[in-house]
Amino acid sequence: MDSVLKKVEQLALQHDKIDPKIVRARNIKLGLRNEDGSGVFVGITSKGQVIGYEKVTSGDGIEKLNPTPGKLYYCGYDVEDIVAAKEAEKRFGFEETIFLLLTGVLPSREDLKGFARELGKRFYLPEAATKMILNRPPKNDQMGSLHTIVSAMHLFDKNPNSTDINDIVRQCIDLIAKFPTIIAYNYHASLSEKITLKDLIIPDPELSIAENFLWMLLKRKPENLMAQFFDTMLIFHAEHGGGNNSTFSTRCVSSSGANTYMAICAGIASLSGPLHGGANEAVSRMMSDIKKKVKDWDDEDEIKAYLTLLLEKKAGDKSGKLYGIGHAVYTVSDPRAVFLEKRAGELAKLAGLEKEFMLYKRVAKIAPRLVKEAKGKVVCINVDFYSGFAYKCMGIPKELFTPIFAMARVAGWSAHRIEEVIQGKIIRPSYVSSLKGRKQYVPIHKR
Repeated sequence: MDSVLKKVEQLALQHDKIDPKIVRARNIKLGLRNEDGSGVFVGITSKGQVIGYEKVTSGDGIEKLNPTPGKLYYCGYDVEDIVAAKEAEKRFGFEETIFLLLTGVLPSREDLKGFARELGKRFYLPEAATKMILNRPPKNDQMGSLHTIVSAMHLFDKNPNSTDINDIVRQCIDLIAKFPTIIAYNYHASLSEKITLKDLIIPDPELSIAENFLWMLLKRKPENLMAQFFDTMLIFHAEHGGGNNSTFSTRCVSSSGANTYMAICAGIASLSGPLHGGANEAVSRMMSDIKKKVKDWDDEDEIKAYLTLLLEKKAGDKSGKLYGIGHAVYTVSDPRAVFLEKRAGELAKLAGLEKEFMLYKRVAKIAPRLVKEAKGKVVCINVDFYSGFAYKCMGIPKELFTPIFAMARVAGWSAHRIEEVIQGKIIRPSYVSSLKGRKQYVPIHKR
């Protein structure tokens, strides 16, 4: 049996390899990206807009990308303004962001209060769903567990396959509200086989989503600074345009007429991949390696020398990647990372991790310069560079870094699902054949 499996593997590797000449000759947009790195337009959205460069045309008619400071907009509103406003008013803002993404408008005070109350009613899981979580094998696969339970939630819906917009909105809001509870309960269930319903914290409908999650996870009411910071992280991760892999996956599945649970599970499945949702965990592993190998964390020359080894595939995981450095769209700066760098220091002080935070800042200063020297590309640190460190300061285990990403991004996934269903056009791109001609079928006795 093993030999047959090995043969299948070897033949697949041989048969599926792409000839670069065909890609160039047919102008194939691998990864749905243009040669200059910009994304191929495949749809239209009013939800999120990500800006990291501007296209300029030179005197000889050649179009190129001009790096600019990064900007992120939700339904036309600058996310930095959204965060600044909620901070000035000393309130939580994730619920407002969810409402904005789902509707396209900022809620009135009365609408926001009613919406938060509606979310609060839906924090609870059906007891049978909680028992599913507790009765599963205590395997520490948090994204797989999230996928399983979200998929199972259709069992508790009287009309799970409805494509009526009223049902879809209801289902999306229900899942957004339940994600924090599912993620917290999944984590506790993975720690022990002996955990019972009585060991779990029941969500409080009077608390914000940020406060509730930290309470259910850490089993203590969080300090206000921590809860407010976590709320901001949820806002920053809630949406990032229709082209990011998990959102596009959600839209693609939604376009087929699949139900809400299957569509959101597509987003979870995509986010579980290390090239999308696992970036902050990769940063954490890279920084752990740097902390061990760099003797003097204050010595920028020593840090630069080790980062060079990482780039040259001579150290670390030998991938040649500096995790948390660079982005598919942002060039000069990622606005989310700019905020994090300013505020993560406050958390580091509370957690007694100021020295480690300074190491992060030095790496963030040196790494983009090295990449520019080695590859000629303008890159910046991205949101993943500091997010894992911030979660560490809060006492959040690294296994939950990606599920927390999903907890926030389900707001964007839901907004895009609703938009895709309303637009009503199945996504069906084309693939060019890599074969050079037709083959004559050979009877099995002659092979």
